[in-house]
Amino acid sequence: MSVESVSAEGFARESLAVLQHVTESARAEVAGAAGLIADCISSDGVIQSFGTGHSQAIVLELAGRAGGLVPTNRLSMADLVLYGGDDPSVLDDPLLERSEGVAERLYHLAGPSPQDLFVIISNSGVNNVIVEMALHAKEHGHRVLAVTSLSHTRAVPAGHPSGKKLADLADVVLDNRAPRGDALLELPGGGSVCALSTLTGVMLVQMAVAEASRLLLDSGDRPPVYVSANVPGGFEGNLELEKRYAGRIRRTAS
Repeated sequence: MSVESVSAEGFARESLAVLQHVTESARAEVAGAAGLIADCISSDGVIQSFGTGHSQAIVLELAGRAGGLVPTNRLSMADLVLYGGDDPSVLDDPLLERSEGVAERLYHLAGPSPQDLFVIISNSGVNNVIVEMALHAKEHGHRVLAVTSLSHTRAVPAGHPSGKKLADLADVVLDNRAPRGDALLELPGGGSVCALSTLTGVMLVQMAVAEASRLLLDSGDRPPVYVSANVPGGFEGNLELEKRYAGRIRRTAS
């Protein structure tokens, strides 16, 4: 890659090329993911979405947003404080996501039902809390949809004592096609700049939601979808939709 590629035009060109590749090559993966989502919704399940760090951006694409599915939860490390009673200082630990036992606590704080689907997002797919969450989900009979970079996860060692990685535990894997380390544009003398996984991750999960919505419509079910709260009647209509999942979904101000 030339030095000229390190520019706005260079990133747009290179990232759009990857996005085009994703949309053309991930059809089977997206179909599998859509099947899991549609089955969860039709079985009165909730989509439990979890990620740490910048993977939370993809979680936010799935949970509680306008145009998104209503029966969704955003699981977060902050749940330890919001629902678990921990002191906020616990979140100051930069190694919290590598600590044992955290995912088990988050899982039980969420109180998922057996029919709930777990969508777990991690570019590397190797941090302890990510693998532990997938293990707990599988042990409790949930199906797991992973969004990860296969290039990255295959290039690094497993971080969990089991030797497993997120991709090893998922029923369906959406490969975000991000490079090892995530950054797309190579810098002169080494290193790279401009992460890719958020762009491709958003594309993949929104494609899966769209396809799941089609499956639901084909079966005669209307997908329960949020309307923007910033249009007349949107907030009130959303409250009515949420009543079906009372006590099973969380909606905080953040």
